[in-house]
Amino acid sequence: MEDEAVEVPRYFICPISLQIMKDPVTAVTGITYDRDTIEYWLSTAEDVLCPVTKQPLPNSDLTPNHTLRRLIQAWCVTNANHGIDRIPTPKPPLCKSHVLKLLRNLKSPELYMNSLDTLYLLASENEKNRRCLIEAGTTGAMFSLITKLSKEHRNTAGLGQALRILHLTWLTIPEKKLIIPEEEHEFIDSLLWILGSNNMVEDDLKIEVQTLVILILGMAMQVVATSVLERLKFEFFKQTINVIKKRISPQALKAALRMLIYVCPWGRNRMKIVEAGGVFELIELEIDGIERNTSELLFALLAHLCSCADGRAQLIKHAGGIAVVAKRMFRVSPGTDDRAVHILSLIGKFSATDEVVVEMMRVGAVSKLCMVLQVDYAPYLKKKSREVLKLHSNVWNTSPCMPLYLLTT
Repeated sequence: MEDEAVEVPRYFICPISLQIMKDPVTAVTGITYDRDTIEYWLSTAEDVLCPVTKQPLPNSDLTPNHTLRRLIQAWCVTNANHGIDRIPTPKPPLCKSHVLKLLRNLKSPELYMNSLDTLYLLASENEKNRRCLIEAGTTGAMFSLITKLSKEHRNTAGLGQALRILHLTWLTIPEKKLIIPEEEHEFIDSLLWILGSNNMVEDDLKIEVQTLVILILGMAMQVVATSVLERLKFEFFKQTINVIKKRISPQALKAALRMLIYVCPWGRNRMKIVEAGGVFELIELEIDGIERNTSELLFALLAHLCSCADGRAQLIKHAGGIAVVAKRMFRVSPGTDDRAVHILSLIGKFSATDEVVVEMMRVGAVSKLCMVLQVDYAPYLKKKSREVLKLHSNVWNTSPCMPLYLLTT
């Protein structure tokens, strides 16, 4: 902490942050600022103007003020007894030529791992570095490297680093359309192979690598061609459902659910999810107990799957299927209640055998639908509940809520 008795020279102070400058740089207008502060200003300001002179800044060229930095450092050392911390010499900004050299070194067996480790450290450091890496083509290089490693089917520690670098740099790109259309299927296949492989990486890296693969797959689904989404292989759904089954990590679980929700509308994807055992695994997951926001995603996906007959059949076949849907109503969120009513409505209208109708009353689904009519819910939800209740009122008339709600609504 700075001692109040020490007066800081005013030209050591950044005009924006009003703090001592750690890395003073001079803009083209002649005003010196702390690098982090002025770069943040330039990246967020609507009009790129010099904060002090209000003159336009035609570019973001910032010249390091080495003389001022040395003066500030010397002053800090002199006043160390007053509680002034010494300011370390800042690292020079990452340059594109250095990144290109690291990427070239990936072709050398001797320099390969060292280059990957350095690229990962640079990507982890800050967003400025990641943007430099992206500009030099690092993201595309990682796409190619991951595909190459999966084709060779050999165990390598470099795969984990490549996935980490790809994830960090791809997250930084506003427009993530980077996969070459002809290579989309190949890249997706390589990720699926990694998910299904038992010996691609060391045991202590498996959870992290599989989580990264699911996260990257989810990002890829957002940008691939519609034709790819319509023709996703059964292996894609098998491996994604396996991630849910194994409970690899909370992050991977949410990413897998979001991805499946996203791809549901295309082609026969809903049927493929059901065929891969998706409905069964979702019910098992909900029975085991999960976070509230994960439960919301689960019910969103389950509602999609129950829109097809096979999805409803799989839910009914599971001994706890209808019970889980009924139990979670009024316990998670209004959005989950919406999906639960939708699921029960689909079952009541299209899959209601005598056994199913009796089961719905036995596990409390009928009582929950009656409660929807009582609480302050949207009219369309009340309408759905009322329709199902009336549809099977001859069976459910022994339920204490039935006469009151069906006669007065």
